Amino acid sequence: MMKMKKYLACLLATMMVCGAFVACGGGSTSTTDSPADAAPESAADSAADADADADADADADADADADADEDDDEGNAVEVTPAEEVQFEEAYTAEAGQAYLAIVDEQWWIQYWGSAEKDGYMLSYDAGLADITGNGSYTVSVNADTNGFRYDTTGDPNGEYTPSGLGFLAVMIEDGENSCPGAIITVDSIVIDGKEIEMTAKNYTSTDDGVVTRTNLYNSWVSEPSQDARTIDGALYDADGNALDICSEYSAQVVNVDDFKSWTKVEVNFTVSGMDGDAAPAEDGDADTEADDAAADDAADDAADEDEAAE
Repeated sequence: MMKMKKYLACLLATMMVCGAFVACGGGSTSTTDSPADAAPESAADSAADADADADADADADADADADADEDDDEGNAVEVTPAEEVQFEEAYTAEAGQAYLAIVDEQWWIQYWGSAEKDGYMLSYDAGLADITGNGSYTVSVNADTNGFRYDTTGDPNGEYTPSGLGFLAVMIEDGENSCPGAIITVDSIVIDGKEIEMTAKNYTSTDDGVVTRTNLYNSWVSEPSQDARTIDGALYDADGNALDICSEYSAQVVNVDDFKSWTKVEVNFTVSGMDGDAAPAEDGDADTEADDAAADDAADDAADEDEAAE
């Protein structure tokens, strides 16, 4: 009898569970349900929902007002300018044939890799790019003294943030191996916040991917110049890959990181030579020599013409 009661109890429980599934529409995989099939709300429910929506809107407005303010370190309210009211500087992305200054701070947070959309775009505002149109002198730069940089780093265009330390530094030419074939970058000076710093070695030109031309100014992962290094002094390795004596003068770390303890604007002035097989631009003394040689050639030609006329 006891077994029969247990059986009936189990059967009754099973029937109740099945009824519950039927009431729920047969499970969550059904695709026949639609908003139109739902039971209509009562007037009271509609009024309650309207009140809830009004409260939610009020909360959203309050949140928006709160977002315009922040607290400083002492808990005092500080007004923050909304993004839509900020006048941002133009942000630059390097195109083929344009040089830019790739830079990374010590934390690898503040970065610029020639793009206004990725990889540390906060230094793209007011970035100084250079169109490499041939052999000559150029300048590239980055600037942390911009509304865009301050807003992206602090959330406020009037905020304060100063980059510190150095993790990487290089001058790069986007698509340089194709757009500027043979280009040799020779760094003339590096200026931090208006002060020129000392270079500890000579820089060389190379490429990591066969597309972007670069000269490393601080790359701690490179212990010696690459085999494809190009310089105004010529190759750094012989045909067998052995380093020439001059190789020791060149490095992928040509700056002292202590000079980058804090920085706002960094500029690199450089000369491009070797494009299309042309020689490096002549210095003033070289230009005078070339002019003297040309004058001597003209004098020789005139003398030859006089001799020919006399005969």
